[in-house]
Amino acid sequence: MKTTLFPWLALAGMALSLPSLAADKISVLIIDGQNNHKWEITTPVLKDALESSGAFLVQVSTTPAKKAPAASWSEWHPKFSDYAVIVSNYNGEPWPEPVRKDFDQYVKNGGGFVSVHAANNSFPEWKEYNQMIGVGGWGGRNEASGPWLYVKDGKLFRDSSAGNGGAHGPQHEFVVEVQNADHPITRGLPQRWLHAQDELYSKLRGPAENIKILASAKSDLTGEQEPNLMVLHYGKGRVFHTTLGHADYSMLCRDFYETLQRGTEWAASGDVTQTADLPSDFPTEHQVSPVSLEGYPKQPRQAPAAKK
Repeated sequence: MKTTLFPWLALAGMALSLPSLAADKISVLIIDGQNNHKWEITTPVLKDALESSGAFLVQVSTTPAKKAPAASWSEWHPKFSDYAVIVSNYNGEPWPEPVRKDFDQYVKNGGGFVSVHAANNSFPEWKEYNQMIGVGGWGGRNEASGPWLYVKDGKLFRDSSAGNGGAHGPQHEFVVEVQNADHPITRGLPQRWLHAQDELYSKLRGPAENIKILASAKSDLTGEQEPNLMVLHYGKGRVFHTTLGHADYSMLCRDFYETLQRGTEWAASGDVTQTADLPSDFPTEHQVSPVSLEGYPKQPRQAPAAKK
């Protein structure tokens, strides 16, 4: 009888001693459901960008559709505390007040937050959210929202003159330049690289408190180095803000994957462990580096000039 039970007990002991694969990964919640960009297409890319690293376990929470009845909104209330970091692919109607309050407390108490592209267009009337993202665009933002933030001669410049917040020209490939090579997110990245076809956000405005610009690109509209990658602290929480990622073809490039992975890990933990080896296919200053994902074209599609 002992001979029969021993292998079973040994296997059971091994099972108990093995760490859970899920427990070893960073838990992420992506929020989508409304956006003037195609969230149905880009959320799967965001999910792949994170999970392909092997470091994240991603779930998605989709809000009610635009102009949905109040009853639908009353049923949507993610439990933010179940996740190490929240990634927003959302730009739409205001969240219900209880959700906004919980999200504010979540980040303020140490939760991580990642704002992707048009998520910085969201919630111009929500003071705490604007403090989280630092700067945003459109939605009536102007000089009253805060200064226009950009880099000039290697220094952070705050322009408080009158003007609307948020602009971009036609989509195009552009060179991203690292402005802070010492931060864990940008450590080991090349000084300059060519990013895939995207909207280059410019003239973003906001409170811009506790903010560092990690990387920027020279705007075709302003001629200034406009922020692409930013980090902020909000209470005890960490925020990674990327203005990159207008469409699937803008995200399906190695630099977007790499910086999103690094930024999300930093927002969740305050450190980045994925910097030991730069991917061999990371773009150069003169060549973009597409990422292949099943169901998507290997090369970025050509898109018409975008208008807000």
